Amino acid sequence: MTLLQPIPQNQAREIRSSLKADCTQCFGLCCTALNLIASNDFAINKPAGIPCPNLQKDYRCRIHSELREKGFKGCTVFDCLGAGQMIAQTTFGGSSWQNQPENAEKMFKAFPVMEQLFEMIAFIAEALSYKSNPVLQQELTEQLDLLQRLTKLNADELLNLDLIGYRHPVKELLVKASREIRRRAVPDNGKRKLEQPGVDWMGKNLKGKDLRGMNLRGAYLIAANLEQADLRAVDFIGADLRDANFCGTDLSTSLFLTQMQINSATGNRQTQLPVHLDRPSHWNI
Repeated sequence: MTLLQPIPQNQAREIRSSLKADCTQCFGLCCTALNLIASNDFAINKPAGIPCPNLQKDYRCRIHSELREKGFKGCTVFDCLGAGQMIAQTTFGGSSWQNQPENAEKMFKAFPVMEQLFEMIAFIAEALSYKSNPVLQQELTEQLDLLQRLTKLNADELLNLDLIGYRHPVKELLVKASREIRRRAVPDNGKRKLEQPGVDWMGKNLKGKDLRGMNLRGAYLIAANLEQADLRAVDFIGADLRDANFCGTDLSTSLFLTQMQINSATGNRQTQLPVHLDRPSHWNI
């Protein structure tokens, strides 16, 4: 078997940056396919597969400019990385669930599958955008190629995927990549305890703290004060960052941050973000 050539760092960065939601090419799938539970994030209960009452026939949101004021904060946080337009335009060839209602259920079920594939692609591409050893680069490249091929499957094939089986090797690769990237970025870590996966720092005051190179994957940082903290090369994969304060914080080289995590946090004009993420419009800037 011929080995794939490892993807250059600049190409990997382009792949990661290209994963953006384009709602104009979607059929309101996040407003239909997903289950909403009444909470501080959503004003109503809405079962999966049922269109939100605010979704119009042109797939636009009737209260888009007032979502937060109307109790739909969660809608302003959500990001599918482009999985929605992939399902709409490629998997189903541009035919909407309104025009072909017989495909609606299958489309709605395929959307969260594609969303998970896109998330894995985003993380693998980001890992490839950093320098690492040749063996790891090869493994990451092969994994990225596999995931990209999976996104081209038809709806029935997508629904039959063993996502848990695909997630396991991705997780192992990302753990290895994180360890190496953080070590290269912060070679002199002193005596700080760097491995803090799943740590509960809800509401903790970490203003100005040196957290460089830490592993905070799966950490609970809800409403934590991280203002002006040094977060270079911090692994945030799966961390809960709701209402975390990133004002004046340098997140430019933080690892595995997603748009949803950033959208759920707070920041300002001085907050530095990775190049593939956008500054949320609701931030106080």
